Amino acid sequence: MANEAVLKLRRSHPVDFIVQDGVGIEKGALLVLTDPRTASGSTIASTGLPYAGIAAREKIASDGRTRLSVFTPGNGNVFDMKVNASEAVTAGEIVTISGLNLIRTATEAEIAAGGGIGKALETGAASEVIEVEC
Repeated sequence: MANEAVLKLRRSHPVDFIVQDGVGIEKGALLVLTDPRTASGSTIASTGLPYAGIAAREKIASDGRTRLSVFTPGNGNVFDMKVNASEAVTAGEIVTISGLNLIRTATEAEIAAGGGIGKALETGAASEVIEVEC
């Protein structure tokens, strides 16, 4: 995988989520939420789903583990994240998943549906890496 979020400032501890045993998830992957308290990797198809958080460690496919530590939103952790190649983000905007480990500005509907990742701490052009407080 590529474009995983990189932890810059940690203000909280990760929380355990359920994950599928047969799935591999890279450390720093942006994850979406399904019921019950299950996290899975982001894809273009998952854009608009509720946001679970960022993988705090790697999950190797078929390793027998069904739990993964996840940094959840709203705890003040700061990550470097990559802006989608066809988007731009302005400092102070709420961002959301925009494909595989990429971000873009969130719409009001996405924020209301739980799709907001956090607040952009700097302005970023297409494909630029910026800091986001989650």
